[in-house]
Amino acid sequence: MSRPTHTPSGSGISFGGVRTVMVFADDPERSARWWASVLGTEVHFDAAGASVYAWVDVGDIELGFHPADPVNNPPGASPVVYWSVDNVAAVRQRLLAAGCTHHRGPLAVDDTRTICQIKDPFGTVIGLDGPAG
Repeated sequence: MSRPTHTPSGSGISFGGVRTVMVFADDPERSARWWASVLGTEVHFDAAGASVYAWVDVGDIELGFHPADPVNNPPGASPVVYWSVDNVAAVRQRLLAAGCTHHRGPLAVDDTRTICQIKDPFGTVIGLDGPAG
């Protein structure tokens, strides 16, 4: 699948869509296995075969887990990534039932969108973004 690119006028930089979302985890393999179970997909590991970096494929996005440490992931250094969903309330409830905890929202962004944030059992905060309602 080809991803559209965006080149701001005069910048010379061309970005495609998001390819990888990497989060820092105390136990990357355990985090990846949990998400693989919830999403019904497989876990992949770095080429060395060690559990240094593990990931799951979510659509066209690689959701990767890297070992956390105070140098590479100080508090507040990771962004919150919002995943597009068809029904925020339904997906939120499924994730809460699977072991996530409430973090923020749900909030009506406008008349067309609802967002919320949840925290997985390993401390990773993710956002859900879907149609209002």
